[in-house]
Amino acid sequence: MKKENLIDIDKLCTHYEVELSFFEQIEQIGLIEISTLTQHQYLHKKHIDNVEKVLRLYNDLKVNMEGIDVIFNLLDKITMLQEELIQLKNRLDIYENE
Repeated sequence: MKKENLIDIDKLCTHYEVELSFFEQIEQIGLIEISTLTQHQYLHKKHIDNVEKVLRLYNDLKVNMEGIDVIFNLLDKITMLQEELIQLKNRLDIYENE
């Protein structure tokens, strides 16, 4: 894993004004993956969007971690169902155009 794609968790804690335990909780529910290199913990840049979404839910809407987990699971299911719907519509179009 390239270090330029990683962000130091300590810097993120300072930037977002949260404790390290906040990131550990997000990792426990499976929304991010924390990597440890040379005694420092890092977050991959691809997880920043999830961190910011969690922060908005947690701070602005006062949703707890269990609720955030449910919200992300439901959003994943919605995305999966939308993709399945598109596939089924495409298959139906094939049969209708014959």
